[in-house]
Amino acid sequence: MSGVNKVVLAYSGGLDTSVILRWLQETYGAEVVAFCADLGQGEELEDARRKAEMLGIKPENIYIEDLRETFAREYVFPMFRANAVYEGTYLLGTSIARPLIAKRQIEIARETGADAVCHGATGKGNDQVRFELAYYALAPEIKVIAPWREWDLTSRTKLLNFAERHQIPISKDNMGEAPFSVDANLLHISAEGKVLEDPAETAPEYVHTWTVSPENAPDEPTTLEIDFEDGDPVGLGGERLSPASLMERLNEHGARNGIGRIDIVENRFVGMKSRGVYETPGGTILWHAHRAMESITLDRGMAHTKDELMPRYAELIYNGFWWAPEREMLQAAIDHSQHTVTGTVRVRLYKGNVIVEGRSSPYSLYSEAHVTFEDDEVYDQRDAEGFIKLNALRLRLWHSHRG
Repeated sequence: MSGVNKVVLAYSGGLDTSVILRWLQETYGAEVVAFCADLGQGEELEDARRKAEMLGIKPENIYIEDLRETFAREYVFPMFRANAVYEGTYLLGTSIARPLIAKRQIEIARETGADAVCHGATGKGNDQVRFELAYYALAPEIKVIAPWREWDLTSRTKLLNFAERHQIPISKDNMGEAPFSVDANLLHISAEGKVLEDPAETAPEYVHTWTVSPENAPDEPTTLEIDFEDGDPVGLGGERLSPASLMERLNEHGARNGIGRIDIVENRFVGMKSRGVYETPGGTILWHAHRAMESITLDRGMAHTKDELMPRYAELIYNGFWWAPEREMLQAAIDHSQHTVTGTVRVRLYKGNVIVEGRSSPYSLYSEAHVTFEDDEVYDQRDAEGFIKLNALRLRLWHSHRG
């Protein structure tokens, strides 16, 4: 690729993106802008700033930004309004982070006059697709650099040798062979590769770095009351919290009680299957609570239609189409359904389980007068006879002619 003068790199300070940073300088002779997003991964990001400066990046070209509130409010919460789950189990923790990182990269490119953006995703995974679909949607003219599809540093040994030649500091835990690859943010931690590549083998306990095992969780349950407004969680037990603060609090409770562990084999967009071990403590609690809130506030037709749309919505996010018009169209329909999803859900957390114990709402459609087994004055049970016969008419006609 010719004519690249300045490039915005999605930078973490780890081995891969530190090598990429120097590789961009050597290969393209371009000025590099290093962008590191704090999405709640729990790392000390000032170390990334110091390393970027040591690698020759001007201070004004280093962006370390706290995007936790934006991530929770504008990405995680809209996705949870849809109850989105990919292939029945995955709550999309990595997938939903990529459109925000990509969007901010494009904004920084415009602010700094950069003509290219760069990511560190490999050519085998989903993230390359997610990043680049977002780049092209938000800036159709942008140039995209994907080092893993260009360079000859095709092994960990070659990366380490490159780092040593260029005096790029590598943390001690990276000097040996890493047991697995980790991605973390406010919503989840994922682990893939190495010791996890054989799906028949049980994942070692040390892979789980966030949650305690359900067996070692407290013997006493934790009870939470989660407050919702218009489909979004807004507080716990009457205490109003910001989106990121609420997620952090749910994560603390969930991790302590062994909530949110899954071990799955998923179908990547690029065609292969991959095994992943994910921890989503707060998100798992939120998913159960939101569905419970909807159970008394959504009309049956609306609720069932949402459930029909959800797999398509989840697949769009997984495959990287957050900025696609059809995702925005589905989001508008989903958001329209949430205007009455307001109230409080009570859940009990116990050894890996999220147990819904109660739900209440000023917009509740639940009518005790109609469902009671005692005498009532609002429902004539004789009406059911005609209802059943009308629904049975086509069945009777069909089966009477089948012999």
